[in-house]
Parts: sequence; C-alpha cells; structure tokens
Amino acid sequence: MISDKLDDLQDYPFWRLNALIRDIPLPDGETEAVPMWIGEPKHGVPEIVREALASNFDGYGIYPPIEGTPGLRRTMTSWLNHRYSLPSSLIDPDRSMLPVQGTREGLFMIALAAVPRASGDKAPVALMPNPFYQPYKGGAVAAGAEPVFLSCTADTGFLPDLDAIPADTLARTAIFYLCSPANPQGTTADLAYYHKAVDLAREHGFLLVSDECYTEIYDRDPPPGVLQICAEDGDLSNVVCFHSLSKRSSVPGLRHGFVAGDPDFLAAFLRLRKYAAASSSMASYAAAEVLWSDEEHVQENRRLYREKIDIAESILGNRFSFFRPPGGFFLWLDVGDGIEAAKALWGQAAVKVLPGAYLAEDLPDGSNEAAAYIRVALVSDLETTRTGLTRLADTLS
Repeated sequence: MISDKLDDLQDYPFWRLNALIRDIPLPDGETEAVPMWIGEPKHGVPEIVREALASNFDGYGIYPPIEGTPGLRRTMTSWLNHRYSLPSSLIDPDRSMLPVQGTREGLFMIALAAVPRASGDKAPVALMPNPFYQPYKGGAVAAGAEPVFLSCTADTGFLPDLDAIPADTLARTAIFYLCSPANPQGTTADLAYYHKAVDLAREHGFLLVSDECYTEIYDRDPPPGVLQICAEDGDLSNVVCFHSLSKRSSVPGLRHGFVAGDPDFLAAFLRLRKYAAASSSMASYAAAEVLWSDEEHVQENRRLYREKIDIAESILGNRFSFFRPPGGFFLWLDVGDGIEAAKALWGQAAVKVLPGAYLAEDLPDGSNEAAAYIRVALVSDLETTRTGLTRLADTLS
C-alpha cells in the first residue's frame, strides 16, 4: 500500500529538528524559543495585499486557471524584464511564463515533467547541490530519477563545481537544480558560472532549473539571473527559472511564485499541471499582481535584512567562520557540531536553529559535509534578532 520510493526520503528537516529537541526542556523562565530555524519572514504582510484580497473577494467563488490570468503573466514578465534588463521579446507571457502555488510545489513537480522513463538498467540523473532544498530530492525520487549530490563546501565557494561533474553522469542527467542565492549559504553565481551551466544543459540535453527565490534579498549587489545568459542569443531552450513572493514580499502564506523559460518545456509542464497542480485563488492572483508591481516594500525588506546582517557581524565578528552572505537571510555558521549546537542553543539559550546536517545528504562513507554547521534564519525583528544572536554567541563560545 505504501510506495517503496518513500524509503529514499528521510524525514523532513523540521520534523527531525523537533524530534531532536523534543525531550530537552527550555531554560527556566523561558516559554518559547527565539525562532531562527525556519525561513519564514516576519516583517509583516504589505498592506497592499489586504486591499487586493478584499477588492477581489468574489474571486473565491471561481475556479482559478492553472496558468493564471493574462494580466498576472504580463505583470510577472514585466518585472522579470526590468529586474534583469531582458529584451521584451525574450519572454512571451503566454508561452514562457507560468504561476506556481509557491515554488516548493513547482520545484517538486517539475521533475515529473523533465525526467524520462529509465532506459536500460540505470535511472536518469537529477543533479542538485549538497546541502539542498529538500523538494529537489523529493521531486527527483517521485519522478524515478537518481539524485546525485554535488558538494557545496567552502572549497567550492559553496556552489557546485561544474567542472568536477563526471562525463558519464552528465550523459545520464535529465534535470539539474541550481540555487542562487544559495540556501543555506547565501553565495551567488556570477554570469560566467551561469553561462557554463547553460552550456552544459544544452550540450547534454537536460533541463537546467535555476532556483532564484532569494534573489531580491541581497547585501550589496543584485545577483544576476540565468535568463541573462538566454538573452545573449534569444534562446530559452533547456532553461527555466523560479521566483517567489514568499521571501521578496514577506508573504509565505500567499503561496505564489512563477516559473519562466523554455516555452516548449513549459507547455509540457502546463499539461502535467492541469492534472495535478493546485492553483491560487483569483484573489491571490490579484494580490500577487499588485506585489510584483511594487518595489517600495521590497526595498524596505532589504534594508531590514541588511541591518540584521550588520547586527550579526557586530556580535559574531570572525567567529564560527562568519561571513556576510551576498544574498538571502541565512547565516551558515561553522560551530564544530551542528546537532550538538542546536541542542545546546535550545536547552541553554532558548534559541531554535537548524543543524546543517539535516539539509545535506550523507556521503557514501557516512560522513556529512554540513555536519559542522548550523543554519540561522534572520527573519525576526531587529531586537529579537539581536537577542538571539547574542545568546548564540554567548552559549557557543
């Protein structure tokens, strides 16, 4: 009755964390921990969302189209063109743009459309970074692909080493998940890196999936995107990118993102999604259209995240291999043993963080390249962030 494919999936990281600390009491006098474990923005929902939902309330009485509305697709395309200085002819809003109900479901389901049936005794390969966003592996396993994990350590600049991928692996690859800014490290791919990844996808005939959901949260310079490479020759083949409002606009509960790129692939993806995908409500589509049209709230979000990075730098200094992440809102701290550190921070300091090992696949020898790390989410207000980081530094020092 239960698919044996599920045997290839460990419990989700947050379940594992809750099991880890379940029997550890919080310190005396503490009733809840500082939330630094999950990337759930707490800056507050922009007021324009309330207005958009209220004025489109009757939309809840309509089955929403999976492909979104023409106005929403045009608005998302316009944002994409402006953000990356793309030519207006590159993205056809009716062929190269689709909304998804939060990028998690889209990143999972895209493997079902990209991975072919196995030919011979070896399954197609799904490449992904290690550490990785868990739906990458979930989608690969559900699609019958073999997940192949590419080390993302300090030695590789926390991005996969594209030159180190074996030729026989590339020959079997059906899909390659790439994340920039990286979750959890915050490092960003440059245009030369994207160029090499796109060239590999086209040379070996696989789909390059660029997860750019943290791209609007950056410290100094706006990260580039993969479609800038496609704009060089006007060719979208073998390439799609994902973007999301969850982090950009602090609306994780709106469940809205989009995928843009190769029109032939997206036609097949839409065909699959007509069978299985959930869609946002018409009211949510309207709210998303308003958010993609507004930059003021995004600029304020970036300002707040920069302030929290400043706080982290002032408290942590050069301890725990701290570095200012170029993108995203996570700190990736080397604390020696991430699991033990997470237990100590919960039980001694009432701070909840995520062990790095829970985000990474074990190596064949049983070791885990992320075992020394914790991921710290800077999602709360400034004072809560200062409190959490101060407790973290005092406890782990």
